[in-house]
Amino acid sequence: MAEEADQKKGAKVLKTILKVVIGLAFLALGVYLVIRWRRDLLVVAKGCVGLFLIMTGAITVAIAKE
Repeated sequence: MAEEADQKKGAKVLKTILKVVIGLAFLALGVYLVIRWRRDLLVVAKGCVGLFLIMTGAITVAIAKE
């Protein structure tokens, strides 16, 4: 019984380590792509400002009506 519990703990630790490694790889890739495509990212961010303000205004009006 104790051996099975130890194996389950070991498997859980291994899965956690694998998830952390995959998460760090995604973070590194994301930072690399933000640096590489920063000009394009700024164009997209500028394009989203108007839509963000429209949504913010709509939510504010909806809250004010209550």
